[in-house]
Amino acid sequence: MGTIRDEKIALNSGEIHYLEAGDPENQTVLLLHGMSFTAGTWQKLGTIDLLAGSGYHAVALEMPGFGGSPASGAAPGTVLQEFLTQKGIDKPVLVGPSMGGQIGLEFCLDYQDLIGGLIVIGPVGVAKNAARLSAITIPTLAIWGAEDTISPPEHAKIIEKEIQGAQIVIFPGAPHPCYLEKTEEWHKVLLSFLGSKF
Repeated sequence: MGTIRDEKIALNSGEIHYLEAGDPENQTVLLLHGMSFTAGTWQKLGTIDLLAGSGYHAVALEMPGFGGSPASGAAPGTVLQEFLTQKGIDKPVLVGPSMGGQIGLEFCLDYQDLIGGLIVIGPVGVAKNAARLSAITIPTLAIWGAEDTISPPEHAKIIEKEIQGAQIVIFPGAPHPCYLEKTEEWHKVLLSFLGSKF
């Protein structure tokens, strides 16, 4: 178990709270969160420790208005772009469940040159962005719970069709936050994808 650092950073768009572990010189995995969760969710799940212990630099970010990050009027993409620039993080792998998945997809569409890879878990907003998804050319993994009632698992087919080379994993019997119920499987798929691409 490494040390998880509890940090804050002042951006032009406001103060951001985040958790960080591992060597910043290593490949960064930037963890976003869903609507009902915070950076602490990744800590409780053991994902931050797993990544740091596997040789990655893990950063779990709280978007404005969530957890310890005060609300701001800035767009999520602006916040992420400022955070990466100010922290000097080069081409992280972006992980986003649900709302965080939509933020990740849209950030890749607008700032793809800043990102090395994308992992989305039951992302919302897939259909809304379907016409643009073919522009994403970085390594992409999409994970769904087969019993997801918030973001239809059929949307995995849109990602598979539009994003060349996208890898799709469906967890049988799992709900929308499938990574919470199938944590062991989530961690195995995460490390397998990172190990094969980065």
